[in-house]
Formats: sequence, C-alpha cells, structure tokens
Amino acid sequence: MKWNPFNTSIGLALGGGAAKGIAHIGVLKAFEEEQVEISYLSGTSIGALVAAYYAFGKSADDILELGEQLSFKRMTSFSLLKMSGLFTTDQIRTMIHRDLGDVSIESAHIPLAICTTDIISGEQVVFEKGNLADAVCASVAVPGVFVPVEVNGRTLVDGGIVENVPVSLLEDLGAGIIVGIDLNGVIKYPEPSNMLDVLSNAVDICMDLKTRDQLKRADIVISLDLTHYSRSDNTDCIDKLVLEGYYPMKAKIHKLLWFKRANLLRYLLKIIQEIIPLKIPELIKKRIRSTLPSIKIK
Repeated sequence: MKWNPFNTSIGLALGGGAAKGIAHIGVLKAFEEEQVEISYLSGTSIGALVAAYYAFGKSADDILELGEQLSFKRMTSFSLLKMSGLFTTDQIRTMIHRDLGDVSIESAHIPLAICTTDIISGEQVVFEKGNLADAVCASVAVPGVFVPVEVNGRTLVDGGIVENVPVSLLEDLGAGIIVGIDLNGVIKYPEPSNMLDVLSNAVDICMDLKTRDQLKRADIVISLDLTHYSRSDNTDCIDKLVLEGYYPMKAKIHKLLWFKRANLLRYLLKIIQEIIPLKIPELIKKRIRSTLPSIKIK
C-alpha cells in the first residue's frame, strides 16, 4: 500500500503459469461483473499476454474466445536456426499483431507494465513503453524452451525468474491498492517420474518461495491451487479453469471495495504501526522470563 490515503486506484498483477493462465480470464470476469474499475495492470509470462489484451480494450469474454489458442502447441513454432531454445515466440507475435496490431505499450487504454529478465545480467527489465509484441514475447520466453528475445540490445527471457507476480511494477505505476494473482499457490508439487520432472519441481519451488515473499507487498492476494491442471494444454477444460479464477476473485471483491472506502483508516493504522510499535517493553519481558522461563515472548 502506498503512503497516500486518498489513492484508491486499483492495480492488478497477473502472474505466470503457462497454460494455467486461462484462470486469469475468470479474475477479469469477476471485476467486470462487479463493475470494479482496474486502473493499472502488470503481467509476467502468460499474465503479460492476458494483461496486454485487457489493457488494449479486449473484454474477458473476448479473451475467452482466444482460450483455445492458449496452449503450448498453438503458441509455439520450432526454432530451426538457433540453439538457444527449442521454440520461437513467432506465433505469439503473430497473434498479437492480428488481434491488437503492431502497437506501443504506452498507447494502451489501461496503463500497463510487463516484466522480463535479462538472461545475461540477471536484472529485471520492465516495459512501460515500447513495442507491445516485443515485451510480451520476451516475458513468455521460458529459458531453454523458447529462444530469448533481443530488445534494445538486451537478451530477454521469462520475467518469472525475477518476479512471477509483478506487484512491484504496480507500485511504480502509482496504484493505491494492489491485487496479486498467483497461479502457483500450491502446498505440494507433482510426484516426479523422471529427471526433467525433478528439475521442474526444483525451479518451481525456488520461484514460489520468492513469490510468496514478494506478495507481502500486495494488499489482496488470490492464491490459486491449479496443481491438477496442465502447464501446456487445458483446452479440454477451459470453462472449469476460468471458474478457478472467477470464484476466488468474486469472494474477495467485497474486501477490495472495503479497502477503497476505508483507505484513510488503513493509512492511519499503518502510521501507528510504523511510528508507535505495539511491543512489550524489554524490562517487562525480562521480568516475565525470570518468573515463567518456559514461556517464550517474542
């Protein structure tokens, strides 16, 4: 939450998760039904693609019509000339040009930020302006699977490496209330059956631990358990996956509206917590420890 009690603009961060990103459509549908305006959007990987479509005026239903194309098979093409990845993002670029045009990010109807990673420096590279297709293709380019995307002399890949649910981008855009959508809110991971599964789980665990820490900066977090859905193709259960995002967001809309109405109160409470910490004085803590040594007081 920003230190501005009068800023009640809503920012929505859509996280990565490959074909599981169809659940983001349900989140957007809940916002539309409740007529809650989204003032800022950010996205990583598949979240960047969905956020881009919404920011450029496509409704949740419009994006739902593209659901059958949100599969690994339909969104990739083989890389025959480069050894830095098995597939290219050419199909995704073609889809964006067809549906949205060869447009710049700064011309979006809703201010948009897209998260990518520089695979050489390890830095987070954020796009708030520039070519939309370049930014989205870079954000979805999973290392080793997709050929990295060259933009402005930088070699860019999947933004999920540095921030899979890009809430920090919304702070920079100016959002007052931040909502983060985590497609990987799982407690356990699939039973590995081969070496690739083991490596995949290891990467997911590392990313998820970092994501949980980063999500502390969001005001509302929708953490979805989509363990039973595929990362590559969910075209046979699109409606079901949409509902996985719709119902949790629908349940949190009233909390979000309360945040908007009570932002000044939340601001004052935060000031109190920052300036006047409610801690037991050290002298009293020592006294209690001496009399009741078995009780731990933090």
